[in-house]
Amino acid sequence: MDITALYNISSGAIQTATKNSIAGVKTTTNDSEDAFGAIFQTALDNINQTNSYLSDAENEELKFAMGLTDNTHDLTIALEKASTALQYTVAVRDRLMEAYKELMQMQI
Repeated sequence: MDITALYNISSGAIQTATKNSIAGVKTTTNDSEDAFGAIFQTALDNINQTNSYLSDAENEELKFAMGLTDNTHDLTIALEKASTALQYTVAVRDRLMEAYKELMQMQI
């Protein structure tokens, strides 16, 4: 797997973090650590957002099941947001694991 393929991720948050980290990349170790930190923090924020979507979907399901709401539209939207966010998170994880495996197989 070519690691440059990770830059083709369509998330605005990750693209912004990548642009910010690449724009300021120099040859010092601190800048590369800052770049990694920015991308890692963005990934953590996306995971937290995914957890939030999953929690919202579960809350909407409970409200609908208990009869507190009859609005299936909000339930469907919450479920689709959660599903899409989870699929995206799993896809990013899979790509990162492929990149990690490739790095570990490199001969030094």
